[in-house]
Amino acid sequence: MRRSQMTRSAGPEVDPIWLGTGRSLSDLEKPQILIESTYGDTHPGSKHLMDLAERAKNTVYAARAMPAVYTVTDICDGVATGHQGMSYSLLSRNLIAAMVEIHARVSGFDGLLTISSCDKAVPGHLMALARLDLPGIHICGGSMMPGPAFISGDTCYEASLRVAEGAMSPDEELYYKQNACPSYGACPYMGTASTMQAMAEALGMALPSNAMMPANTNYITQLAAEAGARVSRLVEMDLRPSRIMTRTAFENAIKIHAAIGGSSNAVLHLPAIAAELGIPIALDDFERISAGVPLLTSILTAGVWPTQFFWYAGGIPQIMRELGNILDLDVLTVTGKTLGENLADLEKSGYFYRCEAFLQNYRLKPSDIIRPVSAPVNQDSGLAVLRGNIAPEGAVVKHYALDEAMHHFIGQAMVFDSEEEAVEEIYADHIQPGDVVVLRYKGIHAAGMPEMAKVINAICNKPALDKCAALLTDGRFSGGSKGPCIGYIMPEAADNGPIGLLQNGDLIEIDIPGRSLNLIGFQGMRQEPEQVTQELSRRQTSFVAKKFQHRGAMKYVSVF
Repeated sequence: MRRSQMTRSAGPEVDPIWLGTGRSLSDLEKPQILIESTYGDTHPGSKHLMDLAERAKNTVYAARAMPAVYTVTDICDGVATGHQGMSYSLLSRNLIAAMVEIHARVSGFDGLLTISSCDKAVPGHLMALARLDLPGIHICGGSMMPGPAFISGDTCYEASLRVAEGAMSPDEELYYKQNACPSYGACPYMGTASTMQAMAEALGMALPSNAMMPANTNYITQLAAEAGARVSRLVEMDLRPSRIMTRTAFENAIKIHAAIGGSSNAVLHLPAIAAELGIPIALDDFERISAGVPLLTSILTAGVWPTQFFWYAGGIPQIMRELGNILDLDVLTVTGKTLGENLADLEKSGYFYRCEAFLQNYRLKPSDIIRPVSAPVNQDSGLAVLRGNIAPEGAVVKHYALDEAMHHFIGQAMVFDSEEEAVEEIYADHIQPGDVVVLRYKGIHAAGMPEMAKVINAICNKPALDKCAALLTDGRFSGGSKGPCIGYIMPEAADNGPIGLLQNGDLIEIDIPGRSLNLIGFQGMRQEPEQVTQELSRRQTSFVAKKFQHRGAMKYVSVF
């Protein structure tokens, strides 16, 4: 018996309540499909999602199932940046997953469509799909078109700095503001939103070619309609996420993440999704699985192209074709077919020919955007996991986005417990070339693990610093971050991590080729390793980590 019919049998009020929503008696007998979107007036990535939900709703009904549209909107990290709101960002992922779970469990749905575009919503929806293990599909909300000269919201950080320096007028800055977000969809760069859309498709939970699909085209509404038609078929087949999101599928996704230069926040989201299915993924797995995978594309902000051009070049299916020899093409997907069968169907449909024709509009070829494995953008892609006496449990850096000069760097620590104070010191030119900004008490238990967008943008937009100063933090970074930023340091300061022991003038060595991050001296002077170990032990004996009393929703950070 389907879950919806069990719910009806268990409660005498269920039928009258459902009939009160406009359903007919025959509708109650059909498979009940939850369509859960993050639609809202919150930001461009979610504003258009009700249109996609309505398209899916119509085709669910046409497929002789009964749709119900629910909404839990998401927040935008771009709006939350630089104030208390950012502390709620990562937490919102878990709350979105929890609300989808509540909606599905309480009303006894048989299948699930999730629709979202952005940073925390996509992983939140994938967590819910995994946790509920109901037959379901994720619909990615697609990508925003770039502004003129490929500007985006991220460009406004630099514009703001230029105004503060007197190098740009407020009217000139207004041009950037008015043109940076010209359509609906996720930001047009390889941030966390685009990365997690790619991961949804790579895991087999989104239909082929959905990730980063231009949100201002009919293609995405047609895809939403197709997903609505397919989900009732998945219910009939009893094809559940646990058969799709297997260990092998996650390994495929990690390889694809490396090839596209995905956001470092994937180290938080992919393990959280996998954990819902009882699949352990450790930090070291990212580096082990992606070893030898080349970087095949150069997407903003660290690269050249906006995400729409990536999609025109073939998107994730083209990446899969290039990586075919190292991916497992026998994994199942929400089409009911294998990954390899999906690629063959796309080939037959003329999808790749259409991609090539699109780029002819711009006098480009697909290989200009997505390079062949034989001629990659970079032979060494992905994320580097650093360990040492500052980060015994690891730290993460998106090393291809760093200048080569920063791959081995020694500098003196300037320690801050406040992002605002660090930014002020950078703009006041109190941070000098050769300094390492240490920003602590920004981990999950201290502050909800906010992203340090303002401080890294302050460093990157200072020509004197972007190739000769670094940032270390137990917080995280925007998926679109570039430059010398090392984050996710564990254990965090609030959990008595060594980052909490650092002092101004400490000498820090960043060695990306050696995958190490260490305190190597004091007051700018290098010391023997034994002396460093003794000093750290001495500091530890008197160290008392700051305590944080969280209120309201922030109380739930304790569950991480």
